[in-house]
Amino acid sequence: MPERGTAASATPPGAAAKIAATDLNFFYGKTQALHGISLQVPERIVMAFIGPSGCGKSTFLRTLNRMNDVIPGTRVEGEILIDDRNIYEPGTDVVDLRRKVGMVFQKSNPFPKSIFDNVAYGLRINRLTSSKVELEERVEQALGDAALWAEVKDRLKSSALSLSGGQQQRLCIARALAVRPEVVLMDEPASALDPVATHKIEELIVELKKQYTIVIVTHNMQQAARVSDTTAFFLLGKLIEVNSTEKMFTNPNEKLTEDYITGRFG
Repeated sequence: MPERGTAASATPPGAAAKIAATDLNFFYGKTQALHGISLQVPERIVMAFIGPSGCGKSTFLRTLNRMNDVIPGTRVEGEILIDDRNIYEPGTDVVDLRRKVGMVFQKSNPFPKSIFDNVAYGLRINRLTSSKVELEERVEQALGDAALWAEVKDRLKSSALSLSGGQQQRLCIARALAVRPEVVLMDEPASALDPVATHKIEELIVELKKQYTIVIVTHNMQQAARVSDTTAFFLLGKLIEVNSTEKMFTNPNEKLTEDYITGRFG
């Protein structure tokens, strides 16, 4: 176990690392947002990132599929391996990377299209299906995987904007799943939802880890405790501790982690 006062990087014994970051530094212009992050995410688990606002957890999440590339003036040092390949090496196909590493954002962002066309969008632009029948099957499967099929199967031609907030977020999850990623990143996916919708999203996350590696940013520590297998605590752009969620919330290694979890700061 890491000593108090040291950042942690942990993979459970026998678990393969799907994602491995080593000495990652990230800059917005001259401002350094991440400092020497080393972190491993095993395959087919849920890892939660917790920490106060502005601590770097969402920035780090976006480095995992290079979403920060679209922000002018950003710079990355260090490496991130996914399946032992550095996603920042020259020549990386970023479009292919983002098919493999899907993203669900804090605010649901359905397109102003039908429910069907929202889920089919990625399949069409990437030409991932060869027939109308296959397209329909993939859309149905994705909606089923997102626990939404039963609610929308009779209204697939209706506007996605007619869905409730919770349904819209599950639709966005279905859209991400349709292209069959291996990793799903979620940036506070339930923060704008009511308790009932939040519960459905949490149930879905637990179910999805049977097929996907999931990394979730959350400000809700109870949510992290409910859905995640491992938890990483960030503070001021540094990784303070990584541990099993149970240990993190009952007997963390770091005093800073304990102070944050017990509400002494943050």
